[in-house]
Amino acid sequence: MPEVIINGPEGRLEAKYHHTKTNAPVAVILHPHPEDGGTMNDKVTYALYRIFSQNGFNTLRFNFRGVGKSEGVFDEGEGELSDAASVLDWLQAHNPNAPASWVGGFSFGAWIAMQLLMRRPELDGFVAVNPPADSKDFTFLAPCPVSGLFIQGADDKIVKPESVTTLAQTLTAQRNIYITDKQVEGADHYFTNKLKSVMDLTQEYLKTGHQQAIAKSA
Repeated sequence: MPEVIINGPEGRLEAKYHHTKTNAPVAVILHPHPEDGGTMNDKVTYALYRIFSQNGFNTLRFNFRGVGKSEGVFDEGEGELSDAASVLDWLQAHNPNAPASWVGGFSFGAWIAMQLLMRRPELDGFVAVNPPADSKDFTFLAPCPVSGLFIQGADDKIVKPESVTTLAQTLTAQRNIYITDKQVEGADHYFTNKLKSVMDLTQEYLKTGHQQAIAKSA
């Protein structure tokens, strides 16, 4: 997994890139809140990166501005969204024949990922782990452009599980959208001792769940 440096809006962005093969689908993975210690090496972020790579995606994770070797300072989400868009540009430029583009994110990263969906209509799917539905505004998803997967820890004390379920139901009520909403029993916000469940649910969705969601929303 070579380290790459990407030119972002405020300077260099530090990233890790796993190239599976030519003409593979691509995925960008976004980490949790920088001011809470979130980095691209977060365990949940890495678990998403790993499972996308194992499923044949050319996958990239990176540090938002001001994290690790990435230049710039935290920008309350607006700048981080621009960082994610720049990284997606880089990934697509290096994979011009990719048949699909996905985004995944954990917590704050899930919020940014959902905003990226609205900015980039070429994105085909998403995996959002513990999206902060009770503390961040998701009304920008009007409508949500693609179907995707929510994974939530049932014992999460930071993001209320019921808020994620409500968001999933709201989005699924939109025309031609189906959100697969999965809760992991016994899992806290960081999925302590439950990372395999995150990987297994993502694996299942990438293999069969996404196609089923498309069929249900048709």
